[in-house]
Amino acid sequence: MIQQNNISLNQENAVLVGVVQKMQTEFEVNEYLDELSFLAETAGAKTKKRFIQKLYQPDSKTFIGSGKLQEIKNYISSKNIRVAIFDDELSGSQISNIEKVLNVKTIDRSDLILDIFASRAKTAQAKLQVQLAQYEYLLPRLRGMWKHLERLGGGIGTRGPGETEIETDRRIVKDKISLLRKRLSEIDKQAATQRKDRGEFVRVSLVGYTNAGKSTLMNVLSKSKVFAENKLFATLDTTTRKVVFENTPFLLSDTVGFIRKLPHHLVESFKSTLDEVREADILLHVVDLSHPKYEEQLGVVNATLQEIKAFDKPLLLIFNKIDEYKKNTFDAWLDDNVKKEMMNELEEKWKEKTGNNCVFISATKKNNIDELRKILLIKIRKMYKTRYPYKTEYIF
Repeated sequence: MIQQNNISLNQENAVLVGVVQKMQTEFEVNEYLDELSFLAETAGAKTKKRFIQKLYQPDSKTFIGSGKLQEIKNYISSKNIRVAIFDDELSGSQISNIEKVLNVKTIDRSDLILDIFASRAKTAQAKLQVQLAQYEYLLPRLRGMWKHLERLGGGIGTRGPGETEIETDRRIVKDKISLLRKRLSEIDKQAATQRKDRGEFVRVSLVGYTNAGKSTLMNVLSKSKVFAENKLFATLDTTTRKVVFENTPFLLSDTVGFIRKLPHHLVESFKSTLDEVREADILLHVVDLSHPKYEEQLGVVNATLQEIKAFDKPLLLIFNKIDEYKKNTFDAWLDDNVKKEMMNELEEKWKEKTGNNCVFISATKKNNIDELRKILLIKIRKMYKTRYPYKTEYIF
């Protein structure tokens, strides 16, 4: 049975490793490592140092060059470092080869994300989905990782199958994958039936990059208490609430956040959870405006929506955390009128880009929430009028 232990409270010291490949800049890779550091923090690790190497293409044996690997080893040997985290996917043999040199646990971004998901999974469905993703991640690495798995000793990156259950025989792992898929299929059927039983209510789903503030906005709009935390992937299981605006009811769902380099097998494993997005009538795309790379995050979410075939749905762009954006962007000495003018320019820019299909809010401060409610109510009533014209009590 895959271990579902909580992330250890004893923080592990970690080093991060990134590679500047062709068509990339060192600035971009540093930004990826900023996010990797946040992921590591979410998983319970403290980043002590980051290492970056420029390579035309990664080394097939150790991903990075021997000189850089030795540099990392020298640093690790003088510090209390327990884990090396690579920002790119490693093969099983690369992990094994790197660990032979560094003599510390080595994981990649996908493994780290899976570890966080394993700690956050609460329902039986989410736990099965994580297990499936873990085994699918493991399968192509099985041969190279066998010795690596024998030496694991707990902590982040190890919430996967234990060594007593890992067999070098690929057939056994494939059988486990087949069994998990079968069990998930049964749960999917039950979930599909439950969605049908919700009647003809308009369905609205919150989507966005992880930590954009979806759960906080869910709490504000639905006046309920959904777990919200300033960490990546605070929400893993889909939560649905019935909400009523001016006698017009609808269903509002909060879903798992997206992220750069989200492992494909994780998207596949969470297909049933993402069905909530696919079957929604309206999507609310929440964007963290205060993030310096919010436009790139917006693009990542759009790409993921395209991948799961949900990009063509009616969508409202919600720029959240305007209070944080103003605090981070505007100097204290700026005149209030200048600040207002700059904010107006930003809003006009995006209104032009989206055809006036966006709104700027702060979910925590509840700024412009009334405006959001008005815009959303118009969209919901329009949906009722188009889809259920006989439900006049919801339209007017």
